[in-house]
Parts: sequence; structure tokens; C-alpha cells
Amino acid sequence: MSLKRDGLWFVFFVFVALAVVFRGAEPLFLSQGPYPLGKIVVWVIFFVFLLYTLGCSARENFFKSMRSLFPYLWARQVGIDLYIGLILSACIILLVEGSLWVMLIWLVPMILFGNLATLLYVALHYDSILVYFVH
Repeated sequence: MSLKRDGLWFVFFVFVALAVVFRGAEPLFLSQGPYPLGKIVVWVIFFVFLLYTLGCSARENFFKSMRSLFPYLWARQVGIDLYIGLILSACIILLVEGSLWVMLIWLVPMILFGNLATLLYVALHYDSILVYFVH
């Protein structure tokens, strides 16, 4: 049991609870938009990826693993690629929400938890996001 690891998971689940409570009027698991199956797919991907990540966390120390991978150029490239993608996702949040503050609030868990936070945002705001990309 690691306080650092378990503390981060506690922060993640508190964030998830707050995000669900303050998500707005959009239904949690059902889409009322033109592609309703997409929301279910995003939720399934989120839950499968969450379970996989929790399993990895139980078996290996993330920080120790990253220290051993960091010397490799490709590991750094993948990390940079991830964070570029997260910044692009934050720009979509800014577009949908219209608020720099909301985007910055979401950016913190995105930096800490990567695509788990991004998938959560997409699942919670699926219909609102589609409005910008589907006519």
C-alpha cells in the first residue's frame, strides 16, 4: 500500500464524484444526440481503461516505472505526445464550456491522470461536444 499512489486515487475518485455532481443537465449514461451509442462506447472505454489502470497501479509503482523509462527517447516522446493531446482536449473543453476557469479546473486532473480525466469529460459532456462537430 502506497500513500502516494492511494492518495492520488482518492483525489481521482473525489474529482470523479464532483464532476458527476456538477456535470449539468446532460443525462449521465444516455445520449439524446444523433449518435447515442457513442456515449455508451465512451463510458465503456472509460471503465475498462480505469480498471486496467487500477490493476497496473496495484502491481507496479508508477513513479518507479517512469524513472526507469525516462532515459529512453521514445518514452519521452510518448509523454510529450500525451500532454500535447491533453492540451488539445483542454482546448475542446474551453470551446464547449466557454470558460477559461472550467478548462483550467479540468486541466489539473488531466495533467495528473491523463486520458482517464479526458474520457470522463467526454462521457459526461458527450452531447455538448457533438454539437460542435456534427451538423
